[in-house]
Amino acid sequence: YSDGTTRDVTPLTVFQSSNDVSAAVDEKGLVTAGSRGEAFMMARFNIFTVGIPMVVIPEDLKYQKPQLPANNYVDSHVHNKLHKLRMTPSEVCSDDVFVRRLYLDITGLLPTFEESAAFLADASPDKRSKLIDKLLEKKEFTELWVMKFAELLQIHTDDNQGMSYKATLLYFNWLKDRIANNVPMDQIVKDLLTSKGGTFTNPATNYYQVERDNLKITENVAQVFMGMRLQCAQCHNHPFDRWTQDEYFSFASFFSQVGRKRAADPRENIIYNRNSGEINHPVHKKPMTPKFLGDDTPEIPKGSDRREVLAEWLASPQNPFFARNLANLVWAHFFGQGIIEPVDDVRVSNPPSNPELLDELSAKFTEYNYDFKKLVRDVCNSRIYQLSTKTNASNESDTRNFARSHLRRLRAEVMLDVISQTTETKNKFQGLPLGAKAIQIADGRVSNYFLTTFGRAKRETVCSCEVVMEPSLSQALHLLNGDTTNTRIRQGKVVESSLKAGKKPDQIIDELYLRCYSRKPSTPEKANLLASLDSENPREGLEDVFWALLNSKEFMFNH
Repeated sequence: YSDGTTRDVTPLTVFQSSNDVSAAVDEKGLVTAGSRGEAFMMARFNIFTVGIPMVVIPEDLKYQKPQLPANNYVDSHVHNKLHKLRMTPSEVCSDDVFVRRLYLDITGLLPTFEESAAFLADASPDKRSKLIDKLLEKKEFTELWVMKFAELLQIHTDDNQGMSYKATLLYFNWLKDRIANNVPMDQIVKDLLTSKGGTFTNPATNYYQVERDNLKITENVAQVFMGMRLQCAQCHNHPFDRWTQDEYFSFASFFSQVGRKRAADPRENIIYNRNSGEINHPVHKKPMTPKFLGDDTPEIPKGSDRREVLAEWLASPQNPFFARNLANLVWAHFFGQGIIEPVDDVRVSNPPSNPELLDELSAKFTEYNYDFKKLVRDVCNSRIYQLSTKTNASNESDTRNFARSHLRRLRAEVMLDVISQTTETKNKFQGLPLGAKAIQIADGRVSNYFLTTFGRAKRETVCSCEVVMEPSLSQALHLLNGDTTNTRIRQGKVVESSLKAGKKPDQIIDELYLRCYSRKPSTPEKANLLASLDSENPREGLEDVFWALLNSKEFMFNH
């Protein structure tokens, strides 16, 4: 204590393990080792929380360190962690798996069967890195990331908040323009946080219109741009993290002087700095001085906009959370989970699975001047990203250390788009032209039964949990019994057109497999399907094959 005295607080401390199977802890803090794996041990007393990682390796475990090539720093850090766990990564995936995985992850679309065939026929040793560079320049890469950031920024119409459809569309297009022109992420965030003017004339100001409660804005800024959930600290000191109630309201004070008023057009609002207004602490009722989270109290000249001071710190290397959070978001997109998971729940009691990897990704992102396209290139060129989903004895139970690739269900918008793509049919969404893609929808409130069933975010909160990726019975029933695939197969006339062009059933089966799976059927698969066709009238049978492919797990998942 501050007076120099000490006290044993072990009996008053709460101990927890993140993985009781590998390491269990009792009420006295005694840890008992279990099966091979890793656990984070946490101790909490009063407002203080500390923790340490523990690795459990059975004494009789046989292991020989594999000699693995490293394409870049990503591989080096993951290999080091796997060595500590005595775990061997899976083999690199095949070309057909890679081309499908990469197209889905970077563009949200499948390769056409011509693109798949060309990539598979290419014998050059650097064809994977060339394909990565090619896809990063496609407009679909921009569209996919605009959709993801539109979720974080809650871009949706809301009459109660004064978010008209015009304001929503302008906000979405502002974001799309910034990402399309590769504006660095720190500049985009600064433009959002410091925005002022009309919600039509300066669409970035809609950041303060989709959410008008300044305390909620405080929480959203911390969660979206730093990956922290501060909500608990509004009412009391955070029970599982370092943040106190004082720090919460000091951070909220940066937004206490945001003003709003109606413009001449009643659909438009004006965001401005009021130059007055304080946030009082709910306990002692005194105004709180603005203070950076986990950092210093800045000097703010009288009459200046507090948000500008915050933005300069938040989107800078001085803030240790900004680059780490965005790097973690990028990683999670390509692996199905973050190095910190959930990605927006950074806390002492939820540490990164590979701190060294996250540190270097963060450092590279900063070095790249927050150009996340360069970071994506690093991730996709890594050997770790290109691993197979096939397991070995050492990594079959691994879920956090990236020793293998994991099956990832396609998100709602991507799944609908690839169904439209493979069947050569067109979507129609409110406010968009015929043939628009689901990932192009500007308004979170615009949806349809398919998108809702498959978990599209409504963009009502900033929580990553709004996007539902888990498969469900209703999804399976909709695909099996609904008209999404059947109707589109008939409307697109892919099979009919192929037959009219004189193609043989075996050729059509090859093309259907390339359309849906980016691979040709195996010899047994092809033989079984050909045997099931009516030689006199193969159309119906081939359409059944198409339907079966579209409803298969191999189609609905990235692998």
